[in-house]
Amino acid sequence: MGKKRENINKAKESGKVQDQNMANLFDYEIALQVQEGHEKGCPSQTNSDQETDEETFEEPPSVREDRLNVAMRMKERKFKALVEFRCRVEDAILGDYLFGKPSNKVGGEDNAKAIEQLKEITLWGVPLMPSKRHGGTDIVLLKFLEAKDYKVLEALEMLQRTLKWRKEFKADEILEENLVPGFENLTYQNSRDKDGHPVYYNVYGALKDQQTQYRILGSEEKREKFLRWRVQYMEKAIKELRFQPGGTNSIVQIIDMKHAQGPTTKELRSVCRKSWKLFQDHYPHLIHLNIIINVPLWYYISNTFSSRLKTQRKKSKIVIARPGKVTSTLLKFIPPENLPVEYGGFKRDNDDDFSPEDKVSEVTVRANAFEHIRIPAPQAGVTMVWDLTVVGSCDVSYKEEFIPDDEGSYKVLLQNEKEKKKGEGVRNSFYISEPGKIVITFDNPLLKKKKVLYRYKTKPTVPIYVLNKK
Repeated sequence: MGKKRENINKAKESGKVQDQNMANLFDYEIALQVQEGHEKGCPSQTNSDQETDEETFEEPPSVREDRLNVAMRMKERKFKALVEFRCRVEDAILGDYLFGKPSNKVGGEDNAKAIEQLKEITLWGVPLMPSKRHGGTDIVLLKFLEAKDYKVLEALEMLQRTLKWRKEFKADEILEENLVPGFENLTYQNSRDKDGHPVYYNVYGALKDQQTQYRILGSEEKREKFLRWRVQYMEKAIKELRFQPGGTNSIVQIIDMKHAQGPTTKELRSVCRKSWKLFQDHYPHLIHLNIIINVPLWYYISNTFSSRLKTQRKKSKIVIARPGKVTSTLLKFIPPENLPVEYGGFKRDNDDDFSPEDKVSEVTVRANAFEHIRIPAPQAGVTMVWDLTVVGSCDVSYKEEFIPDDEGSYKVLLQNEKEKKKGEGVRNSFYISEPGKIVITFDNPLLKKKKVLYRYKTKPTVPIYVLNKK
């Protein structure tokens, strides 16, 4: 069995396997995987789990075989669709009909020149001609296949429409346009999620008043400029991606609707609907996840009813969070050190105190109970800096104090006990003049537990009185 697997890997690595033979090779490999699965058995419980008095359930061989056969057919279908798509794209390039119907002119110098130009065509910086064997070509083609449920002809039509639209819209030149004035407060890129996807924030609250909306969207020309800016924003995001095996090839988009106007602002709804459709039609599967936060009640109700019409696959691409769930929702996808402080994380612009590599710890405050965080400060002559955030609602109060090791010294109250503000990270610091510890006490009067995230750091410090002497 190991020899067969070695022969397959050598055939792949040699680069001599042609596309028309890849399907047969794939069929053989799938059969080999199924056979290996029967020999090795499916993953099961550990011996320690099995050594119990309870009777364990073992999946019948026929059920396991049916499940493997279904997986095999799905993989085979997707692979064959990709092979066929490759061939059709290659034919469209060599036949000079990648942008639509085949040209009536067959042969001739002009036709040969057009084909040579098509051979060099790229999409998102990736060559589209499969025979060039670029590592990102299959990744780009798969995005169109996935968008059309692996229906090859529909995926080819979508690719053709996209290339035609990019040419008419001049999308490849849009990065050179100066579209920022008026839009600089609407979006920004900020770090990455837990899986390495670039995270982009859209702040629709910047359009909260009618005057701002009219200034940005008050005419058809302005709305067209807004749409071009949205495309420019997506093209900039694509520059952060890596269309290579194992690379990150999609983004996470966060839409903040705090202070956003209601459903009566038809101009905003119209341009957002157009941009949303444009991204679906011409940027398939480049948005890994949409997270809509601070959702108003009207939007939440509207989405609840309309979501019944969506398929389960599409719904999994959208996450909606009401105001009280913003921090907890975002922390499911973004580590706290990468989440901006205004959303309950620890990331600040131009932060001189902490870096993303600094460790974040977690403590749970039980329901109707107190909890303490103790930060050791055994060394005098340094400054302790710490961040903390309470995930969830704001009914948890806290206080911060310095307690010296010397029982004859006085405690220092650093922060009066108060209510922790919802969705807001807190930073504080204290110069350590003698050994001791920082103690942060939380009081949770609620009937459910709360999660607290925190981190701290020691910074060497020269006392002010020393500097004054100099």
